[in-house]
Amino acid sequence: MADLMKTVDGKADGPPAAQAQKPAPRQRSVRVVVLALMIAMLLAMLDNLIVGTAMPTIVGDLGGLEHLSWVVTAYTLATAASTPIWGKLGDMYGRKGIFLTAIVIFLIGSVLSGMAQDMGQLIGFRAIQGLGAGGLMVGVMAIIGDLVPPRERGKYQGMMAGVMAIAMIGGPLVGGTITDHLGWRWSFYINLPLGAVALIMITAVLNLPRRERTKRSVDYLGAGLLTVGITAIVLVTTWGGSEYDWNSAVIMELIAIGVAALAGFLFVETKAAEPIIPLHIFRNLNFTLMSVVGFMAGFVMFGAVLFLPLFQQSVQGASATNSGLLLLPMLLAMMIVSLVAGRVTTSTGKYKIFPIVGSILMVTGLFLLAQMDTGTTRFTSGLYMAVLGAGMGFLMQITMLVAQNSVEMKDMGVASSSTTLFRTLGSSFGVAIMGALFTGRVQDEMESRGGGAATAHSAQLDAASLAKLPVPVREAYEYAVSSGTHLAFLVGASVGLVAVVASLFVKEVPLRGTGPEAAKSAPAVAEI
Repeated sequence: MADLMKTVDGKADGPPAAQAQKPAPRQRSVRVVVLALMIAMLLAMLDNLIVGTAMPTIVGDLGGLEHLSWVVTAYTLATAASTPIWGKLGDMYGRKGIFLTAIVIFLIGSVLSGMAQDMGQLIGFRAIQGLGAGGLMVGVMAIIGDLVPPRERGKYQGMMAGVMAIAMIGGPLVGGTITDHLGWRWSFYINLPLGAVALIMITAVLNLPRRERTKRSVDYLGAGLLTVGITAIVLVTTWGGSEYDWNSAVIMELIAIGVAALAGFLFVETKAAEPIIPLHIFRNLNFTLMSVVGFMAGFVMFGAVLFLPLFQQSVQGASATNSGLLLLPMLLAMMIVSLVAGRVTTSTGKYKIFPIVGSILMVTGLFLLAQMDTGTTRFTSGLYMAVLGAGMGFLMQITMLVAQNSVEMKDMGVASSSTTLFRTLGSSFGVAIMGALFTGRVQDEMESRGGGAATAHSAQLDAASLAKLPVPVREAYEYAVSSGTHLAFLVGASVGLVAVVASLFVKEVPLRGTGPEAAKSAPAVAEI
């Protein structure tokens, strides 16, 4: 533990006897750093949820309804594209300075977004915000990977899961309250006090060992090709089936550009002196398997968060606010299970069972949710959500833990960014594929029941619009939404089976403990 605190405070605490007499201050120092990191993590997770609630008001003020989707897309694109670059920069030039830079960029983007005078400005400033957000999540995970050995990292998993739950529950509530009482611009300005606290705490407390700066230059060609490839993928999943037909020329061109860019990226990475994503990390079996599991977890998680509130509002009659609160069974189960799994991992050093059980529970929960219909009660759907949440609780932090334990310390940043990127891409594919299936099923059911004209322009009606529909049409719509969610969750359960299979092949490699030798050692993991 002394070595761990030397990493945090920049100096040892004295002779062993003195250290043994004063464990509390050292533990508090780690917790202060982790608390500051969790605040930064909350910034990145809250933003889209708060802004999403404020979007109707923003459009009413700035106009530009036709560009509405780009407010979210610009942020998502910038976040996804910059994630691996932030991770590599941290590995090359030092974690602390790069992380503080990401926070500052995020806050600048927040201020500019709040000052936007038209939709074009807002979209551009949101891209700046997303650029900073890409460094926030990666920075948090990589710094924790530097500070806390994998064997002890489980203690903090509950905090990470708790931040996620707070963001998902509190985001829409905070966004609605701010918009109603302070105006939509404060949905961006609210980031400033949180960001300032994170900046001050991290600057004052976090002292990482000085990293010898590499004399090699950044792999700009690889970074550019990866950015183009990720951008094309995200645009395909965002636009496909909504803005453009899946077989349209635009989508086909984006697919071709994405494939060509990623193929070029892989070639460049084999030649680069400092590759953005060193391909050798994928020779590690555990790292590759955790990337697959993380992708599937992102696919399922964000699909569920999208369709569960829709089902609750359209079929079970919940308000927009209540539908967010009705996700509590899933989020609380996720938080509690993540905390328990982390504690068990810390005390025993064992973790292989968690991805297996988590994947099985995830698939089971999705299959149960696929059985919901117009007669399903909120209590029953809550139980189904708790099963899914328990599965996600076993997976969300364990995937990062195993991935970081599978690489050398010098690759901690790229390991964290790659795992985060796969989860982000999984969420994009999940929302796109499940969304396309849901929309198609709703429209087909409405057509077959004679209510297609009433919902011709959208597969999602708000509560006010739904209440105005004739009773037969409303009942047809409720059935159609129920049928659409059934199909979406059934497909999610089928896709989730890939995570079950991948988890079975994870090797139980001892987690690195404390001490300089453990920190420097490369993981003794079987390679592919």
